[in-house]
Amino acid sequence: MNFIHLMRNASRSLLICLICVLPLFMCSPLFSQTIRVDTTHPVKSIIPTEALGAGIDRLPTAATDKLFTEATIKQVLTAGWQPVSYRQNTELFVEAWHWNPQGTWSDPSGKGYFVGNPKPGDFIRHSFGYFLPHRGFTRNDGTDQNGFSRITDGSTDTYWKSNPYLSKAFTGEDDSKYPQWVVMDLATTHPVDAIRIAWGEPYARRYLVQYWTGEDPIKQPTKGAWLTFPGGAIVDGSGGTKTLQLTSSPMPVRYLRIWMTESSNTCDSHGSADRRNCGGYAIREIYLGTTSADGKFYDLVRHTPDPDQTTTYCSSVDPWHEPSDINDKKDQVGFDLFYTSGYTRGLPAMIPIALIYGTPEDSANQIAYLKARGYQISFVEMGEEPDGQYMLPEDYGALYLQWAKALHKVDPKLKLGGPVFQGVNEDIQVWPDAQGRTSWLGRLVNYLKAHDRLSDLAFMSFEHYPFEPCKIAWSTLYEEPERISHIMQVWRDDGIPATVPFYISELNIAWNTGESFVDTFGALWLADFAGAFFAAGGDGLYYFHYPPMGLHQGCGSSIGTFGMFTTDSNYQIQQYTSQYFASQLITQEWVQPGNAAHQVFPAASDVLDPAGHVLVTAYALHRPDGQWALMIVNKDQENSHAVRINFGDGAAGSDNAFSGTVDVITFGSEQYQWHPTTTGGSANPDGPAARSRMMAAANTTFTLPKASITVLRGNIASGGVAAAKSR
Repeated sequence: MNFIHLMRNASRSLLICLICVLPLFMCSPLFSQTIRVDTTHPVKSIIPTEALGAGIDRLPTAATDKLFTEATIKQVLTAGWQPVSYRQNTELFVEAWHWNPQGTWSDPSGKGYFVGNPKPGDFIRHSFGYFLPHRGFTRNDGTDQNGFSRITDGSTDTYWKSNPYLSKAFTGEDDSKYPQWVVMDLATTHPVDAIRIAWGEPYARRYLVQYWTGEDPIKQPTKGAWLTFPGGAIVDGSGGTKTLQLTSSPMPVRYLRIWMTESSNTCDSHGSADRRNCGGYAIREIYLGTTSADGKFYDLVRHTPDPDQTTTYCSSVDPWHEPSDINDKKDQVGFDLFYTSGYTRGLPAMIPIALIYGTPEDSANQIAYLKARGYQISFVEMGEEPDGQYMLPEDYGALYLQWAKALHKVDPKLKLGGPVFQGVNEDIQVWPDAQGRTSWLGRLVNYLKAHDRLSDLAFMSFEHYPFEPCKIAWSTLYEEPERISHIMQVWRDDGIPATVPFYISELNIAWNTGESFVDTFGALWLADFAGAFFAAGGDGLYYFHYPPMGLHQGCGSSIGTFGMFTTDSNYQIQQYTSQYFASQLITQEWVQPGNAAHQVFPAASDVLDPAGHVLVTAYALHRPDGQWALMIVNKDQENSHAVRINFGDGAAGSDNAFSGTVDVITFGSEQYQWHPTTTGGSANPDGPAARSRMMAAANTTFTLPKASITVLRGNIASGGVAAAKSR
């Protein structure tokens, strides 16, 4: 062998050595990839009949009777989800909710504040929301293009009015503790030097007129500041229609705020018989623009009773309404139908009360009704998405405490919670308070503590829609474990005590559907989320949406569905979607169905791609039947991976492995493929999961097919099992 050949062989050996010190994912032929389960540090315990649920939301009225049939419910239940969360949609649309169509109005003429009858009578099959005639929103995160504000509707016969339950008569504190506000968005910057306000009753005695220095005070509340116009501080307001000279010369303004801190407590157009008519603030119309030297006013505002009006936002809305305000196109499923249909499996349900646009008396009667019927309640969610209604945390806190007092009079043992945040990935920010604090949840916790009522927060619930529609790629899958663990840590850092459990009462990939929901991506995301949530210390989740709603256009022209089934136009189930099979793996294969406790243990994988993304995630349970179950998600859509499973604490000689018969249940791209069309799509193949058994020993390697979820279930060496049982 000559020198050149020797050098070539030496180079080849060196190259092999270099390759072998690269990350393990590049050395799978030489080194086995590993999933390690830490059996010494259980994260928590979960009980499937309490922790693995699904949600039922408001439905098109025509769909309810078709979805609440024995045949449909029987098929839905095969997905395996257990308790149900009743989702309240009326508050997102600025509506009052008549949970019981039978009840009484505060005004003897048949209007005002409605309180449902607490005594069981006719079977409640349907219930509806009622649009609020004193609404101050053009749009928010629920209404969007539905409805309009009375502040710029072009009529002084209508008016916005704030929620009277935030006035001193109900909070017991000075009005300045709960400032009410209106924000106007001119869409672009305009020269402004004057405002004309047509006040209703009650009007503001003290208020500030302010302009915003940043880009968007609603979406970016910490990226700017509210500054009071030179002529914008009013300390002796007298109501009526007033024109204020805000500056001596026009200045560029897009966003304007009226910040109200003292009410006249004069009574509105509904009379003085009900003190709620006399608390808060009312504005009939706002005009904004410039004045000429001769005193003429030039208005910039578009006044029209539709969403094309100049946009306004408000702090709160008076829940006063009339029978004619009914929205009977959407059905909040009647409680009797909900509880007796079979969807709840006879388990206690998480139910909401209408807090943001309701009354304490009505909510108390709702609980009394459910108790009289013998319906079981696990938790009571206080309102719905106050962050999407742009409520300040102190306002939500003031309502929370009033409602908690009323509800606990009915049942002191009720577990109340919230705030039912929208699906967010970061802390929710609001305009700074006097101390400069901007965290919504942090301020709510401080508010409850200051009133010595933190104990009334028995749980925290929030929604989880982690990804933005139209911006979902396959690589988005890599982000879920970090996103859910991060936001849960944010809530703890905001001050939620470690003893207060976390429940995600509504969840899916994004807040608008698309093809990602129904192809294999949707299944892998759901399994990865569920495992990551419990591994991060979560207590219970509710998949959304339980009843089948069929395919519809979501993000752009992409077709998908929130749910586990495709349907025909009559809501009859046609096919399973990928999330149906993922649901079964979670609820029937990974966990042992029933009401026994499972221990959750940490698991880690060293299977990475060249960019450092974790391609394989694993979630470990020690089940009540003594078996260990791993739910493993292979997010590599091109390659299978062979892995070894180690159980132990990582110390030399302490590891165990599966021993004996191991059940292998796999669902992925080999069992399911979605084929989209311009109008819908279908799956072929359409499941089911593949099932097999294998004999395992210390050196057994398990193959994870590409783009798949695999549940491995079996026993480990006796020493490992004994150690786990002894803790």
